[in-house]
Amino acid sequence: MFRILPTDIFVFILVASSFIFIVSARRREYWRAAWRQVRSNPVAMVSLVVLSLYVSIALLDTVHFVDRKTGATLSLLDWIAAPLREQVERTYSAPFATHQYTKESVETSDGKPTRSYPPLKYGGAHLKNTDSIIEDISKRIVQGTIQGIILAIVLSGLIVGAYHFFSKIFMRDIHSAQKNMISKRAVLTMVKITFAITIPLILLIHLSPYYHILGTDKVGNDVFYRSIKSIRTGLVIGSVTTLIVIPFAIFFGVLAGYFGGIADDIIQYIYSTLASIPSVLLIVSFMLLIELGESLGDIAWRADRRLLSLCIIMGITSWTGLCRLIRGETLKLRELEYVQAALSFGVNRLRILFKHIVPNLMHIVLISFILRFSGLVLAEAVLAYIGIGVDPTMESWGNMINTARLELAREPVVWWNLLAAFFFMFGLVLPANLFGDALRDALDPRLKT
Repeated sequence: MFRILPTDIFVFILVASSFIFIVSARRREYWRAAWRQVRSNPVAMVSLVVLSLYVSIALLDTVHFVDRKTGATLSLLDWIAAPLREQVERTYSAPFATHQYTKESVETSDGKPTRSYPPLKYGGAHLKNTDSIIEDISKRIVQGTIQGIILAIVLSGLIVGAYHFFSKIFMRDIHSAQKNMISKRAVLTMVKITFAITIPLILLIHLSPYYHILGTDKVGNDVFYRSIKSIRTGLVIGSVTTLIVIPFAIFFGVLAGYFGGIADDIIQYIYSTLASIPSVLLIVSFMLLIELGESLGDIAWRADRRLLSLCIIMGITSWTGLCRLIRGETLKLRELEYVQAALSFGVNRLRILFKHIVPNLMHIVLISFILRFSGLVLAEAVLAYIGIGVDPTMESWGNMINTARLELAREPVVWWNLLAAFFFMFGLVLPANLFGDALRDALDPRLKT
């Protein structure tokens, strides 16, 4: 039985909006030219593929259903990664370890108590002799690499064939020499990306069911599983918050910039007042109020409701910057010749706003969406660190970092929680920034020559 959580609705709206935007943008030469420029940038394309991989994992984690056996709310990602989710150890274990990280009191064969490192229940349990762990890992890496190369070659052939098929349909208006240059560059980039993704993915499939490749946490949960589960939380905070920001910013920014006068003064006063209040104080007060009404629903519902509340308050406190930017751009657009000509012909002002002003602001909105996204992902980690982030029961990189803060002070030091959160967060934020820079270069008229 499928179940829809509060943030799932916003994710589905965002996916539908993205699809509609892509379909409409393909009809305009401005966006097609920008896409050709982005496509010619190998760094931007690699970043886009990495972001697509993150988004795919988040979408799998967004489709929820109720487990008939346990009654718990699970996702498709939980179902696919069931071995990782169910292989729970007693406590900490290091990456690729076969024994527990801390000592316990155990009895020897002759009945005498002693303290030693007990073997793990799942990690390396298939080994008859733990001394052969390096040989086993090397063997699985070689097998996974060979299978990954074979699969990448097959996928590359399918991609090249599909690209040439669709290029004959969609690239008829491009000169043959230019088309050949674009085809060679695009095909080479796609083949490189296919190899870069397929081989590590096959290696993970070969290693993760048999070892805890990023170790386990205090209660024995697999850290790699927690890290990929945190992808949805980071993407929801970055995208849903921005989805809440954009309508506020566009409505008030266009209203202030186009009509001016009293409306401009009131809106400037509102966002100047909001911007002068420390956003952390507003978020803390709002989250404390929300906690009073979180007794209804099961654990998954309450955690998701808290996540949505965090997105809403972060959106309310962060729309002022984009609103200022849109207001300034609207002040410039309303003085252009085609807008003045439309006014002279008696075109309705609302029609001018929707046909001439707002469409010419969308490149700013899109650039701001991508560049703001990475900042919001990092903000979640900061808020979790001070105790006002997502629910502690929800997997997030901020909760992992907050937990690692205490683990770094213990003896022996548990370092892999912090490393895993840093690695996955870095893998999301860096491609988002690189792709945002490439998109800004392609869309910003001031950077065109």
